[in-house]
Amino acid sequence: MKMDNRSTRRMMDRMGINMKEIPNVQEVVIKTPDKELHITNASVSEVNAQGQRVFQVIGEVEEVEVERKTFSEEDILLVQQQTGASKERAVAALEEADGEVARAILKLTS
Repeated sequence: MKMDNRSTRRMMDRMGINMKEIPNVQEVVIKTPDKELHITNASVSEVNAQGQRVFQVIGEVEEVEVERKTFSEEDILLVQQQTGASKERAVAALEEADGEVARAILKLTS
């Protein structure tokens, strides 16, 4: 059975599905810990189905590697000693504090 756009829209309305185009999208960025996906010339549609929002993105994709910040062993050790945190937590706190040792210590102790 073949359906036209009008029939499809009616069926979606009966099922509680609403779809709309988001105008004037310049770029969509998807970030992961290891990389970022930059989607340019993007066409974005939002589908709202029973309270759940789903986004469909179409465009040109560029994958960008994320540079992980490195910290000196002295900075990591100092944060660990002052807070009693594990090495992993000390590094995470330093990342959140943009490498500032004092802010990392405050973040873990407050």
